[in-house]
Amino acid sequence: MQNSTSVFKLSIIGFGAVGQGVAKVVQNVPQLKVVAIADSKGVALMPDLEDVLARKRAGQPIANSDLTALDVIRTVEHDVVVEVTPTNIDDGEPGLTHVREALKNKRNVVTSNKGPLVAAFSELTHLARTQGVALRYEATVGGAMPIINLIRDTLAGARVLGIRGVLNGTCNYILTRMAEEALDYDQVLSEAQDMGIAEADPTYDVTGIDTACKVVILANAFFDRNATFADVNVTGIDRITQDALQLARQRGFVVKLIGDVQELTVSPKLIPLRHPLNVSGTLNAASILTDTAGEITVAGKGAGSIETASAILSDVLSIMRSRD
Repeated sequence: MQNSTSVFKLSIIGFGAVGQGVAKVVQNVPQLKVVAIADSKGVALMPDLEDVLARKRAGQPIANSDLTALDVIRTVEHDVVVEVTPTNIDDGEPGLTHVREALKNKRNVVTSNKGPLVAAFSELTHLARTQGVALRYEATVGGAMPIINLIRDTLAGARVLGIRGVLNGTCNYILTRMAEEALDYDQVLSEAQDMGIAEADPTYDVTGIDTACKVVILANAFFDRNATFADVNVTGIDRITQDALQLARQRGFVVKLIGDVQELTVSPKLIPLRHPLNVSGTLNAASILTDTAGEITVAGKGAGSIETASAILSDVLSIMRSRD
């Protein structure tokens, strides 16, 4: 959308940890103005960001209108819909409807929500093209680790032959702690939950579902696979034993949960100790094999409110620069 003023207007749909992170980071960019924030209980129009953040922290409602999230997307004038509701891989909702309606109404979309892209990647990217707006989703794959925009922009002249990587910080933390401290899986998982690194229900992470979603997005974005979650062969880390990790280390390897985009697989793999994919703790890493630039590996924080918000902000600013 074109905007005759210098202010770039955003809505934030979803106000959990990531949405609150976005509200924090956009305050550092004077050209950006949040015109609406929607959470599960209502919509704040023309919000004072410090006020709504304080209300959210205190468990108080943020709504000051009778509008719904879809009302905001359809009727409130703004440039970018930032869709950051929780991921639902079953049908992509409610994020899928939010993204679809935004694109239909010729609004640019930036999202960290994997659900809509796993459920309807081809439909949404086609809709964005036909409507002449942007659909950006750097934050869906690596948090603050740049991979999608790195391939699209910096590596635009190269052909990508393969992508594989450590794409889930929770799994990487668990495997790192198990290997370095000789601790059992259940013990490290409990520790990770206490620290907030793992969810109370960690199934989505430890069984490989989260990594598989990221593999689907990358496969569709860069290999035109038209893949779905069902196409990925997935094995998680929940059956990894201490014996297996110690045997790997004795032979000069570590075990990492690797998503292979070309092969559409997610499984624990042996990685040499000195390989760049051997990152520790909650870090993510991805190796991108190209025809002209060889293999390039990037690493960074794959989760976290501010880290994910930084990737969203990067996409928003890219759209703003394109308009200008």
